[in-house]
Amino acid sequence: MHTPTQLQEIIEEAIPQIVYPNHPNNLYEPIRYIMSLGGKRIRPVMVLMAAELFTTDINKALDVALAIETFHNFTLVHDDIMDNAPLRRGKATVHEKWGVNNAILSGDVMMVESNKHLSKVDILVLKPVLDTFNATAQGVCEGQQLDMEFELRNNVSIDEYIEMIRLKTAVLLGGAMKLGAIVGGASTADADLLYKFGENLGIAFQLQDDILDVYGNPEKFGKQVGGDIISNKKTFLHLKTLALAQEHEVDSLTSIAIDQDVKVNQVTQLYNKYEIKELATIEMNKYLSKATAALDSLAVADEKKNNFRELVQQILKRDS
Repeated sequence: MHTPTQLQEIIEEAIPQIVYPNHPNNLYEPIRYIMSLGGKRIRPVMVLMAAELFTTDINKALDVALAIETFHNFTLVHDDIMDNAPLRRGKATVHEKWGVNNAILSGDVMMVESNKHLSKVDILVLKPVLDTFNATAQGVCEGQQLDMEFELRNNVSIDEYIEMIRLKTAVLLGGAMKLGAIVGGASTADADLLYKFGENLGIAFQLQDDILDVYGNPEKFGKQVGGDIISNKKTFLHLKTLALAQEHEVDSLTSIAIDQDVKVNQVTQLYNKYEIKELATIEMNKYLSKATAALDSLAVADEKKNNFRELVQQILKRDS
């Protein structure tokens, strides 16, 4: 079996070979640009990993992997517009380079390109592949909508937050796994178990992201420490503290930061007081255990699962 690194190399070699029309250039050049910016390619790698559990020919899953990566980058283009983000992976975002209208339209075409990749799969699995992809794509959009709505609400519950990150982040990992399993020839039961593995891993990943935003090493994590605190983002840590904090402490959590360093320090002290990092870690490990249980139940040889266990360690070792 291939290692995740080898599968990543396969994806990196395949992406430049995707042929897009040359005209109109301002429609297709942004797609070439965003697809070339790199990243870990975790989602398409998961497609190929899942497929390889059930087939020796991973080429039959390559178009599905490219569909998932194209769709993921489509969401990034539109997310960057909604967030008014100037940079993506250290480079100018598509809307900064080509304008908002161009970015919207190029993103729309990327969704079409995703479906063109999917249409190349074996006709025998085309319907379950399309059904799974469409459910996944719709879930991601629902999660993004909820995330935007939460910015305007002051009564978001932890259960609502978990459901939002499940939709926005986790269903794409679950969908990638299930799609790979389907084209690889897995049974319905095994394909569903891989979906559960990916989905629960995705929730754990996002909860870890919440923790690292406050407690991570910025050089290893690659983001500003306390960014969620400064923007009053309703993360698990924020919501759990709201549920536990005394009334006079709530202002520290919800006030607009005049001095960002002061706010980060005050809120971090509250997190420490109520042992929020530990509570978030317990929650993260709960979903990690669910992912591991789904993987353990998979009806394939145990040694074939080693790459998945390594992937879990890679994803969750981003670092503190």
